[in-house]
Amino acid sequence: MALTKIAIRGAVALALCLASTAAFAAGDIGGATLGAAWALPFAGMLLSIALGPVLFPHLWEHHYGKFAAFWAVLVLVPLVLWRGFDPALGALLHTALLEYIPFIILLFALFTIAGGILIMGNLHGSPATNTTLLAIGTLMASVVGTTGASIIMIRPLLRANDNRRHNVHVVVFFIFLVSNIGGSLTPLGDPPLFLGFLRGVSFFWTTTHLLPATSFAVIVLLALFFALDSWFFRKEGKPVLKDPTPDRAIKLYGKVNFLLLGGVIATILMSASWKPGIAFDLHGVRIELQNLARDLILLGLAGLSLKLTPGPVRAGNEFSWGPIKEVAKLFAGIFICIIPVLAMLQAGKDGAFAPLVALVSHPDGSPNNFAYFWLTGALSSFLDNAPTYLVFFELAGGDAKALMTTGALTLTAISAGAVFMGANSYIGNAPNFMVYAIAKDRKVAMPSFFGYMLWSGAILIPLFLVQTFVFFR
Repeated sequence: MALTKIAIRGAVALALCLASTAAFAAGDIGGATLGAAWALPFAGMLLSIALGPVLFPHLWEHHYGKFAAFWAVLVLVPLVLWRGFDPALGALLHTALLEYIPFIILLFALFTIAGGILIMGNLHGSPATNTTLLAIGTLMASVVGTTGASIIMIRPLLRANDNRRHNVHVVVFFIFLVSNIGGSLTPLGDPPLFLGFLRGVSFFWTTTHLLPATSFAVIVLLALFFALDSWFFRKEGKPVLKDPTPDRAIKLYGKVNFLLLGGVIATILMSASWKPGIAFDLHGVRIELQNLARDLILLGLAGLSLKLTPGPVRAGNEFSWGPIKEVAKLFAGIFICIIPVLAMLQAGKDGAFAPLVALVSHPDGSPNNFAYFWLTGALSSFLDNAPTYLVFFELAGGDAKALMTTGALTLTAISAGAVFMGANSYIGNAPNFMVYAIAKDRKVAMPSFFGYMLWSGAILIPLFLVQTFVFFR
């Protein structure tokens, strides 16, 4: 309660220094007349997500929802005071109904269904076996999402290497490939790409345009991993540690969930191709029938997974609702805080972010794709990559049809930057820290926050530099 009071007082104080009191239509908050201070809650929200788990982990763990509410109130109260109730409500409903709710429903469905797939048994972590497991996880990531693939594959990989003295690099490369880069080929793979899909980017556009850069990165990283793992394997010689996991055949449980995942893919494709021309209007927000049907079917598929998957299978994955609850609360705050930011970006050179527009443009006005790739990637390394993607998507014009055609290279650079460079730190993408926590719990001597960045800096940054000149010039 005290936190809410502080938020309201701060919001009122902030409102006094913001834009004019002109009348606006429902949903129109006048991005061209908003001052830069409107972006402060968004920055505060992202900094809280980046620094909270590192600087005050226990406080953050128990109160992250209150942090999200605090920053959201700092946006909503000034919007109501200075833009009016109808414009503020219209903007909020547009964001909630067309972006946040479909976004969180997809994540919920993938999280629930992937959590019902369990791989049991024990493999021996030879370089060939480890490389194969990484390749399988990388391929899975674009189908079940980076979070789903990480949940399914990290424990079998840890069991395969639990008798090796040198196994830190295995988890580091897992984060690079499975938790990040592998999710770049479909809107199911990583949240930024699904937001692009919701904005009008075709489902298979991502596959065709990111395939060359993704394939290059995956081949280079798998080859480098195999060489490094082979060196460590030869250095260790005969294992001196007793394998704590008994030898037993590999078994797959929860197979019905693969059918349900197929249902998820079919549902997303249906919503992109079926256009009945029926829509419902809610306070100026147009909700199309195919999108409503998509969301209801996804919820149904998640419900079927819960009903059809035996309890012991989920228990074997140590499944809990904690991660998806955290994502739901934090992204509610993010989507609210980003409302004025996107409005200012849509104003282009007439808005408060005109200097940023100039930074990603050449003198003749054409897009600087080098800048789009690295700026999107740099922010995605330390802030959440989904809202970062949205910021640069709008900065590039926000028109999906134009970006898929004349602006294809720019959209490719934004998409690759958001997905690939989420691997640069533990906080760049949600699965990263989850994998870190699981590995640490299994007694893997995981590097510190900055220790991990030494790995990513030495391996990924040179790779991304090469990609810049090969794919984004």
